[in-house]
Amino acid sequence: MTRWGMVIDLRQCIGCQACTVTCAQTNDVTLEAWRQVPDLGVAESPDRQRTFLPISCMQCSDAPCLEVCPTTATFRRDDGIVDINYDLCIGCGYCIVACPYLARVIAAPHELAAKMSNDAHEPAYVEPGQDITGVCTKCNFCLPRVDAGLAQGLQPGVDAEATPACVVSCTAQALHFGDMEDPQSVVSTLIRENNTAQILEELGTDPAINYIVE
Repeated sequence: MTRWGMVIDLRQCIGCQACTVTCAQTNDVTLEAWRQVPDLGVAESPDRQRTFLPISCMQCSDAPCLEVCPTTATFRRDDGIVDINYDLCIGCGYCIVACPYLARVIAAPHELAAKMSNDAHEPAYVEPGQDITGVCTKCNFCLPRVDAGLAQGLQPGVDAEATPACVVSCTAQALHFGDMEDPQSVVSTLIRENNTAQILEELGTDPAINYIVE
């Protein structure tokens, strides 16, 4: 069974914000709505150490946002990606409160997204331009790119056309994407060979994003 995930090497991230800008452009959302890269500097000048932490939806195995959604608009695909059916979302905000990673946002008036199908678990992405003002949105690992790439026989995490835009745009090559269930994938190899951590691991949400910390 496939589980798409990401490894972010904090030793390499330079805080350039390329992933943030690319995310906003690719998904037509407000800058920093789905991807943020805060500077977690740990010392004062002149010896201040700069550590950047790219964060977005963690695609949790045990997602609090999914549990509280009253309309089942939030759902998890078989490949582990947590997505939203915009046709079912009523913008109640329960998921925003439940998410410990602050990854959910209400779509601003100018934001647009691809049309979702009527099937709660089958996003169609066939009608770009639907106004989704007032519904909850979040990162979905550039799901349309991943699915379109797979349909063409491409390998997400290897072929750029099938890989999340933030990973492709990373100038420092700090972001990596792939199948966490495949022991030969780049993400599995990085997790196996490095000291990695998950944000708020103690909550038991089991995020699909792992960080190389040293």
